[in-house]
Amino acid sequence: MTSQSTQPNGTRFVIRFESLFRPGAGMAFPCDEKGSVNMDSLPQRTLNNYLFARAMVGREFSYPAVVVA
Repeated sequence: MTSQSTQPNGTRFVIRFESLFRPGAGMAFPCDEKGSVNMDSLPQRTLNNYLFARAMVGREFSYPAVVVA
């Protein structure tokens, strides 16, 4: 999977998973404007957190949103 977190115009995006139980808490990961994360570029701990957040959508986290970093 190849994607860039920085676009040619310098805009950066993150995909954000908001906590369902702790307002303001959540996890964010670099992505492209479509929400694609380059998992090969993530450090192991960050990759584990990303996979956990994806697996916990609807249980611990809301559906993710792509936002400008």
